Amino acid sequence: MKIENFAKHAGKARQALAAAPRWFQVRNTINEAFPSPFRTEGPDPLAVGMNQALALLNSLKPEPGGPAHIGPASMHPSYEHAPSVHLEQASLPLSEVVSKSAKLFEGMPHWNHPLTMPNVIPPANLAGIISAMMTQVFSPNIIEGEYSWNVENSELESAAMLSHLIGWPNPSNLDAVEGSAPGGLYTFGGSGCYFYAMKYALTRVLGKESRSKGIRADAKILVSYQGHYAKDISSDWTGLGMDNVVQIRTDPVTNAMDLKHLEEVMRTFNEAQVPIAAIVCTMGTTDAFAVDDVKAVRELVGKYPNPAPYGKTFIYCDAVIGWSWLTFGTYDFKANPLGFTPTVLAQVQKNYEAVKNLKEADAVGCDFHKVGWSPYNCSIIVMKDFTEFQTLMRRGESAYLQARTQYNPGLYTLEVSRTGAYSMAGWATLKFLGREGFQSILGGVLEVQEALREMLAEHPELVCVNDADTGFVTLFRVYPQGVNAQQQYARELTDPKALAELKAHNALQEKVADKIWDWFRDGKQHGGAYAPYISYTSGFRPTDYNPDMAIDGAVIYGLKAFPMNLNVDLETMQTLIKLVLTARDEVAKEPKNGVPKKRVERRAALTRGTVEDLLSGVTRRTHQG
Repeated sequence: MKIENFAKHAGKARQALAAAPRWFQVRNTINEAFPSPFRTEGPDPLAVGMNQALALLNSLKPEPGGPAHIGPASMHPSYEHAPSVHLEQASLPLSEVVSKSAKLFEGMPHWNHPLTMPNVIPPANLAGIISAMMTQVFSPNIIEGEYSWNVENSELESAAMLSHLIGWPNPSNLDAVEGSAPGGLYTFGGSGCYFYAMKYALTRVLGKESRSKGIRADAKILVSYQGHYAKDISSDWTGLGMDNVVQIRTDPVTNAMDLKHLEEVMRTFNEAQVPIAAIVCTMGTTDAFAVDDVKAVRELVGKYPNPAPYGKTFIYCDAVIGWSWLTFGTYDFKANPLGFTPTVLAQVQKNYEAVKNLKEADAVGCDFHKVGWSPYNCSIIVMKDFTEFQTLMRRGESAYLQARTQYNPGLYTLEVSRTGAYSMAGWATLKFLGREGFQSILGGVLEVQEALREMLAEHPELVCVNDADTGFVTLFRVYPQGVNAQQQYARELTDPKALAELKAHNALQEKVADKIWDWFRDGKQHGGAYAPYISYTSGFRPTDYNPDMAIDGAVIYGLKAFPMNLNVDLETMQTLIKLVLTARDEVAKEPKNGVPKKRVERRAALTRGTVEDLLSGVTRRTHQG
C-alpha cells in the first residue's frame, strides 16, 4: 500500500471506520489494546486491564481461614486437551483474554497462604513484583545500554551491592568495570548461574581456544554428594560430559564436603597431571542447609595447582540458598537489636559464620526467588574478576548492534536478549528490604521453625530428625500410637537389626504425606481444619550402618515443613501437627499394601578407588532437589 493511501485511511478512521479496509479495522481495534504512546487523560487501558486481572486473581483467593489453593479446591491440572488447540481466525477482546488467563491459575497452590510450606518457594514481595511488571510495559532488554538505558543500572547496582556483601572490593566508578573488578549478570535461575560458572571455569582452565576448537581434555569438576543436580546439567550441556563430575563424600552429620576425601582426590589428579576445572562448594543445601568450607578449599587449590599449560582451578559457590545470610555481616550479635531469642540468635550467627568466607570464591550464585522473596525467576551470578570473564567470553560485535554505551553485556553473555524483569525484581528487593528487612525475615522464619520443633518435642509419637540443622527446614517422623518416637528412631538410625522396622516406618511417612496431599487437594476440612501443603523427603540421610549407601532402603524418610512464607505462624504449626497425627490414624485403618514403590534411585558411593578408576571417569552421580 502506498504511503498516501495509508494516511488517507488513517485520516478517515474517526469519521468512517466502517468504510476502511478490513485490515485497517482489525488493526485499529487491536491497537487499542497496546500501551498508549502518550500520556492519557482518561482511563489508561493498561491500568484498566491490570485492574481487571488483579481483581480476578484476588477473587480466586480463599476467604480468611480457607484452604491453601487459588480457586476451586477440586481443580486438578489437566493437559490432555492442549495438543488439539489451534489458532482461531478472529482476535478476542482484551477483557476476554485477561479472564481466560486468570482461569489458568485456578487450582494452583497458594504460595502466600499460611498453610503453605512444601519447599523453598517463597511468596514474592510487592516491590519485586511491581518493578518486574514495569519492564513488561517498555520492554528494556539488558543486552546493552542502548536498549535498556538506565534500567541497566539495576543489574550493575545489584552486582555492586552483592559484591559488597560478599566482601569483594567495588569499583568507584563505571570505568573501573573495565579493569579488574567484581561484577555480575542476571540469568535464568540457579541452573543458569551454575552453567555460567562451569563455562567460565572450563574456558579459564582449558584456554580461550577451547571455545573454538572444543573441549579436548577430560577436565574434572569436583562437587559433593549433596551438590545440586545442576552439576549434571552443566557438565552435559557444556559438552564436558557427566562422567567428568567427581563426587566428594560428605560428613554424615553435617552433610558438608569431606575435606580429607577432597584432598585425596585432588592429589590423585595432580599426580596424574589431570586438570581440575572447578570445585563447587555448596553453600546451603535445600533440606539440611549443608555448607562447605570454601576457605579450606581455596587452600587446597593453592596446594594442588593444575599442571601446565592449564589455568587455575575455579571455585564456584552455589549459594542460591545461603547467600542472604551475608546480610548479618554488620549485625551486633551481642546487643541483638532485633531481639531474637537466644536459641535463634545462636542459629543466625552460626549461619552467618558458615557463609562469611564466600569472598574466597571466584564466582557466587544467588537466587532471589528463593531466599530473596522475589518473583520467578530471578537469579544472578556474581564474579570476583568480572574483567577476566568479559575477556575470556567476549565475542565479535554484531553488524546490527552497536556499542553505544559503556556497558554492553550482550558481547559475552550466553543469552542475547535478556529481560529487565530479572534485574529490576532483584534490585527492587534489595532496595526494599535492606539489611534489616532480610535479617528480620530470615530470623523470623527460624523463630517460627523453633516453635515447631518445641511442639514436636511435646508429642511422644513425633521426632525431629534434623534438630542440629539451622536452615529453614524441619524434617520429622511420625510413629504409630504408643511408640516412643525418640527411642524407635534412635534404634532405626543405629541398629542394622531394625532395618525392617525402618522400612515399614519409612512407608508410613510416605503414606501420611500422600494422605495430607489428598486432603490438601480435596478442599475439605479434616479433623476440623484444612490440610497444610507440605512435602516429604525420601532420603534425608543414610543410617549409621549405611555410610556408603550400599544397603537398599537404609535411609531416613521424613515429613518436611519448609516455612518460607511470612504468614506461617504458631497456629499454622499447631494445625500441621494435628493433621499429621490425624492422617497417621487414618492410614492405620487402611488395608496393608506393603511398602510403596521407592521414588528415589538407590545411590551408590564414590569409592576411593584407584587412579585408573578416577581417570577413566568412574564417578557416580546422585540427585538432590
